Amino acid sequence: MTLERWKDHRFLKACRCEPVDTVPVWYMRQAGRYQPEYRALRERYSLLEICRNPELCYTVTRLPVDQLGVDAAILFSDIMVPLGPMGVEFEIKEHIGPVIARPVRTPADVAALQLYAPEDELAYVMTAIRQLARDLPVPLIGFAGAPFTLASYLIEGGPSRHHLRTKAWMWSQPDAWARLMDKLAAMTVRYLRAQVAAGAAAVQVFDSWVGCLAPADYRRFVLPHMRAIFGALTDLGVPLIYFGVGTATLLADMAETGATVMGIDWRIPLADARRILGGRTAVQGNLDPALLFAPWPLLAARARSVIEEGAAADGFIFNLGWGILHHHPPVDPATLARLTELVHAYGREVLARREGR
Repeated sequence: MTLERWKDHRFLKACRCEPVDTVPVWYMRQAGRYQPEYRALRERYSLLEICRNPELCYTVTRLPVDQLGVDAAILFSDIMVPLGPMGVEFEIKEHIGPVIARPVRTPADVAALQLYAPEDELAYVMTAIRQLARDLPVPLIGFAGAPFTLASYLIEGGPSRHHLRTKAWMWSQPDAWARLMDKLAAMTVRYLRAQVAAGAAAVQVFDSWVGCLAPADYRRFVLPHMRAIFGALTDLGVPLIYFGVGTATLLADMAETGATVMGIDWRIPLADARRILGGRTAVQGNLDPALLFAPWPLLAARARSVIEEGAAADGFIFNLGWGILHHHPPVDPATLARLTELVHAYGREVLARREGR
């Protein structure tokens, strides 16, 4: 019912590479620290407390939709959330990120990870999604972390600059690695299917750290598991978005996963990304998030360039090349609202020009 409600929305039409009235836009990390309202909530609640409280999750997820006029909402949560019921004890430390109490270091640690029913163990997530899907004026994007990125946190014990322990484990224990990735992929499928059943109209898989891999390692150690995930979601009929940072050298392989929309970071022009992808997916991106701190004339000019490249063909969603950056002073919400207006206005102009109107 939710999908039927949104099937003609410009965001979903762009994901399906269908013609749209203007370029749709949303922003990764569009709910967060740059918002005074969110900072006020964080004085009272931790990030995980907000994720686990459907009412707070609803409020935070909806806030940027009402403030910015974006074309999609994305569930406010964290990629670590589904690991908890698997038996992973973790905390999210301010200015650091996820910290794992007992990292995965042996095949026995992999065997100890438990699969579960997200509808039961993560009922609070599904409650929030149902409420959002009912009330939002735009489609809701559900999401999950990709197995490589989750495995990196599990093995390293927290954030890592070079992912040395992860790579060493992957190369030296390929069988245990495959079992870990299989288990994480199976959990990702269950989690995303439950989100769509609850009302998510699209899903995005974040592979934040996969860009650290050489293409040959991606093909051997990651690609089969990503194919399994997207292959198990295809029947849902929703856009399947795949995004990683620093993945310009991996795009040709990522296009073979079965994802229907490819998130592009700012390090590669969209025209080049489209050539590599060969029309196999829609594209989403890819303004450098640091430009949100640039003078408006420069930000506007660079945004127009992204729109011109992206809207040269059907299947384009404007976004940042990564999430809104945590910074002090923070991004001004008024800048994002103004940028959203620019994308819609200039997107109409570019599409009309392309169609000869």
